[in-house]
Amino acid sequence: MAIMATVNYLGSLRTAAKHVKSGSEIVTDAPPDNNGKGEAFSPTDLVSAALSSCMMTIMGMVAEREGVDLKGLSSEVVKVMASNPRRIAEIQITFSHPGLQATEVQKQKLKNAALTCPVALSLAESLKQTVTFNF
Repeated sequence: MAIMATVNYLGSLRTAAKHVKSGSEIVTDAPPDNNGKGEAFSPTDLVSAALSSCMMTIMGMVAEREGVDLKGLSSEVVKVMASNPRRIAEIQITFSHPGLQATEVQKQKLKNAALTCPVALSLAESLKQTVTFNF
């Protein structure tokens, strides 16, 4: 298997991750409530955003197959942290697409696709995923 990414510790609770194939980089920073500056996504922020991004990507695949234009789909992501141990307790995602032109059957296919994306299925069952669809 090929290396997907390299990650370097920059000091001061920051890391830089580089995607090997594209060269794109993501810097992370610890959040202020955990001794960081909060000037970039934290690793747990990335997990939460990745869940939404994965759901959108899989919905996009279904939309293309179904002939549905998904452009304009957006989401708001809320991460709820727990302590002892510090971990993500819940990820709340609200998807919105006010003008979505799709049948009820197509909308259900989009919802099912989102809820069964690879990231959703890879997270611990103890991590609550609360997903709302406004379309």
